[in-house]
Amino acid sequence: MDLLRKLLFPLSILYWAVTAVRNFLYDKGFFKSYGFPVPVIAVGNLSTGGTGKSPQTEYLIRLLSSQYRVATLSRGYKRRSKGFVLADGQCSAGTIGDEPFQFFTKFPNIRVAVDADRKNGIEKLLAMEPKPEVILLDDAYQHRRVKAGFYILLTTYGDLYADDFLLPAGNLREGRNGADRANVIIVTKCPTGLSGAEQIKIRAKLRAAPGQKIYFTAISYDDEVYSESGARQVAAIRTMPKLLVAGIAKPKPFFDHLKKDGDIALTFPDHHDFTKSDLDEINKQANNKIIITTEKDYMRLKGRLPEDKLFYLPIKSRFLAGGDDFDKTILDHVGTSTANR
Repeated sequence: MDLLRKLLFPLSILYWAVTAVRNFLYDKGFFKSYGFPVPVIAVGNLSTGGTGKSPQTEYLIRLLSSQYRVATLSRGYKRRSKGFVLADGQCSAGTIGDEPFQFFTKFPNIRVAVDADRKNGIEKLLAMEPKPEVILLDDAYQHRRVKAGFYILLTTYGDLYADDFLLPAGNLREGRNGADRANVIIVTKCPTGLSGAEQIKIRAKLRAAPGQKIYFTAISYDDEVYSESGARQVAAIRTMPKLLVAGIAKPKPFFDHLKKDGDIALTFPDHHDFTKSDLDEINKQANNKIIITTEKDYMRLKGRLPEDKLFYLPIKSRFLAGGDDFDKTILDHVGTSTANR
């Protein structure tokens, strides 16, 4: 912890007290949580971001959408619209947020909606015909007003919640014991060669509650980068002069995967709303070289930079082990909930 955050530690104690009281009131029923007659799966974290929620949500979409009518519901961070919005052919990253727009673009067979009030959003989705059979809540772990049937908690290998502190001294949104609400804990962004011995150490550090399962995943990068006009092999573009652009919480792995000596890497804040001056700077730094960005950033940049120069690199979440068990856990939960609703 750096000096400034040490100085802010007393404020973290106050923050802990506020969040602890709030959780206590929900746990004891003083504040009401609402359940729903369809399986609701919440994906989230204890920290402020960068744990890989989008690739994990996409993993669930791929797992479930061939068997069930799936809907995703997000807050729509930094969108310019208000209230409930259902994605359609007129929407954009500006109207529904970059991550929901990414889901909508990649998975046309599902419903994608945004609403800061998750209870209202779920009610709106369930009023539609045909009704969704599964609803995935993206980044809703602290949204206690909705009681999901299944909670997936993400924590990154390089920044475990067990090693972190509450805001503002650290990056946690609530105390570490908030992990007890999870059905499953996934340690994300692990090295692909993470040893069994180190996995055991991490399990011991996380201290899973009875009945909780812990899994380990890594980021799997696509073999190609894509644009509106085509695709190129990563192996080929890795050696080419290029500009790398990222507006995500933790861009270092993305840069490390693609960068070679002489490449320029431009970093912007997470969910950054690119301005005209930003675009001018990107074009200036690119100097007619190809531009590679993340898939999430591409949702905000496409149509605003030269189509033949702008590419994105997709990622997926890949289980190091136990993927079949995770799939069965989710499918069993959804199948049982659907049969018994």
